Amino acid sequence: MHFEEQEPLDFVLNDLFAHYRQHVTDVSKITNSLLAKAIIQEQADIVNDHIAFRTLGVPHLGIASFEKIFLAYGYTRKDYFYFEEKKLNAYWYAPANPDYPRIFVSELIIEALSPAVQAIIHRYTDAIVVDPVDTLDLQNGQKVANFLQKPLWALPTSEEYTTLLAESEYAAWAIYNRYYLNHYTISIHALPEGYNTLEAFNAFLESIGIKLNSSGGKIKTSADGLLRQSSTVSALYDATFADGKMLPIAGSYVEFAERGVLPKFADLPKADIRPEHRREGFEANNADKIFESTYTTQITGEAK
Repeated sequence: MHFEEQEPLDFVLNDLFAHYRQHVTDVSKITNSLLAKAIIQEQADIVNDHIAFRTLGVPHLGIASFEKIFLAYGYTRKDYFYFEEKKLNAYWYAPANPDYPRIFVSELIIEALSPAVQAIIHRYTDAIVVDPVDTLDLQNGQKVANFLQKPLWALPTSEEYTTLLAESEYAAWAIYNRYYLNHYTISIHALPEGYNTLEAFNAFLESIGIKLNSSGGKIKTSADGLLRQSSTVSALYDATFADGKMLPIAGSYVEFAERGVLPKFADLPKADIRPEHRREGFEANNADKIFESTYTTQITGEAK
């Protein structure tokens, strides 16, 4: 993923990806293997289906705040999703230009958590008394990029993190990682023959030692069969907490999406198929399992 930096959005996306790629080793491992096999000629040949962010549903933050950035760049809010078990709200956003990735933003429903966990989250977020996005010059790509890498609250203690983790792995991830890019997504159907189905691509991934999220099966399929998704599991990295203690915690991961051709376009020659001919949007059941790419059970294979 790389965009010529002509607009603020280009700068923001490039900066997000640069930090993400630096910290998620699977990104370069996958890209380098694709390059070595001449499946792609450069990173820019990979079509990015979407990127995703996690937020906390507290005053002045959450989706209502975060979405202002991408709405200012011409994105349109689309479908709403509710994840009851994980206590999440989410929306996805469509770009004005199809060359840009979709955006998926989720939000933890804080009031659905236990009083003890709510208290920890509010201890760090209550100091935010105005929406920080409202003070940003959204047409200055550098400032927005810096904001997305800037901590909005202090680091938690290791004990607080562990308490969050026991009840909501999403809460623990978000309180430590803040607005860090949660994942980017390779459009599998856009790859050359032999690698353009999830069965083939997953086999390729596992052949180079990539571990896949197995929650709900390695391939998660929408009810209509037209949106199929897989993902890696996050690596663990050593994180230092406010009390000076270090714990291994989940980082980010890589997703893979295969969007099928809509039935009304089934007779189109392959060479004529464009993005608008394929299945759009997201699927709650798929996304529910993809969230678990940062969960302990997927990373270690053991119950938390």
